[in-house]
Amino acid sequence: MAIPRLAFENISKVFPGVKALSDVSFDVAPGETHALLGENGAGKSTLLRILSGVFRASEGEVKVDGTAHQFRNPESARQAGIAMIHQELQQVPHLTVAQNMFLGHSLTRLGGIIIDRREQERRAAEALAMIDPSIDPSVPIRTLKVAQRQVVEIARALLDKATIIAMDEPTSSLTPSEFDRLVEIIERLAASGVSIIYVSHKMDEVFRVCQRATVMRDGKVVGVGVDLKATAPEDVIAMMVGRELLAEEHHSHITDAISVEIRNLTTHRIRDVSFDLHKGEVLSVAGLVGSGRTELLRAICGADRVTSGTVKVDGTMLTLSNPRAAIAAGIGLLPEERKREGIIPGRSVTSNMALPSMARFSRVGIINHRKLKRTAEDLMKRVNLRPFQLDRQIKLFSGGNQQKAIIARWLAAGSRILLFDEPTRGIDVGAKSEIYHLIEELAREGHSVIVVSSELPEVMRVSDRVLVMRDGRIVTELGRGQFSEETIVSHAVGTPDSRVGAA
Repeated sequence: MAIPRLAFENISKVFPGVKALSDVSFDVAPGETHALLGENGAGKSTLLRILSGVFRASEGEVKVDGTAHQFRNPESARQAGIAMIHQELQQVPHLTVAQNMFLGHSLTRLGGIIIDRREQERRAAEALAMIDPSIDPSVPIRTLKVAQRQVVEIARALLDKATIIAMDEPTSSLTPSEFDRLVEIIERLAASGVSIIYVSHKMDEVFRVCQRATVMRDGKVVGVGVDLKATAPEDVIAMMVGRELLAEEHHSHITDAISVEIRNLTTHRIRDVSFDLHKGEVLSVAGLVGSGRTELLRAICGADRVTSGTVKVDGTMLTLSNPRAAIAAGIGLLPEERKREGIIPGRSVTSNMALPSMARFSRVGIINHRKLKRTAEDLMKRVNLRPFQLDRQIKLFSGGNQQKAIIARWLAAGSRILLFDEPTRGIDVGAKSEIYHLIEELAREGHSVIVVSSELPEVMRVSDRVLVMRDGRIVTELGRGQFSEETIVSHAVGTPDSRVGAA
């Protein structure tokens, strides 16, 4: 038999009080794109950290082309031909794109005295040209959108000419066209003999990109070498979650009552946006990255300065000079970059929940801890926080459970208008189903919800209506009977057919 490009043999990993991995074994062939699947907490990220030299296995070994390795650090893994694209972006904001791509192994000249920035930018531009040539390698990376920074991470892996590339949620912020380019790159890499481990919660991606899959649950392998050409997606999901998911049909709770009226709203990124949001409605905003979707939510919640236009909530005109004014009006935002803008990582779940509403739990500056604990317990039960450890630092929870805690935050604050920006980015299929049902439950209770999502199946699953944005404007409105991926995309990109009847 041919020697596998990569083999995990009886890998176990024990942390104090927790066995994160138990006897994990599988292999990846040269030129194979192999899916590593499982819910958050299944052990995928721990296994990839062992592969990339961040952790050392408690037992077992990793073999590359038949040679056993115990990687001491990420650099030793890189030297063995392993590149890692992390779910959480590993970038230094104030450095340029090229400097980030060569972080840890800068190119130098004059005997290593001077960093050769020109050569770094030239090579970075070559790698970026394979994915997105519009990205300038000389600009600070903090100036890029999330999707563009994700592209930089992928290009950084291509620079190392690795024989094994592990991609942990590489497309969490990519548009469909950007994903199509990534598929082409993956196919070229595979044809050249590069092996790819592909971690994603998006089943359509997995079945398009990968040949086989290893499925994990609770730190163990529950399915190895699964032939994705001969296996149905629902069977793979059943292996992942070990239970039936809640039904996914849409139930509308929209009413005639208008909760939010937006007229001619304009900021530095959106222009002349007008629409109504009804009580009990789930309204989605679709469009390409850069179309103004996120900026629209930021304007409504007072995070971006409004230059003209009006926002009314329940008939009352708002002056959205800052987020505090929006919170007082009952508006809550679940931001796109959850880790950076949505949580204080080192604080507990309870503390994060109470951030905008601490006045409710205090009197003359003294916190009523009993009331705070009781409210946290009630709300975290409602959103099904797992594990149910309210004093635990929120950074130790999975992305899906962090998102549940942020939802609970706005329920604690009494928010009636909820703005969800990419609510399931980086979240596993089980938690994603729970988030959908929480959104529906909120609508049934009379909350008004706006959802921004790059996943068109998600948009069509949760929405009563869809607004499509392009170049900072709303170009059309689609009722539920008009939904299709093709229709939404055609309006988002501005094809000739989409302009007929556009709003």
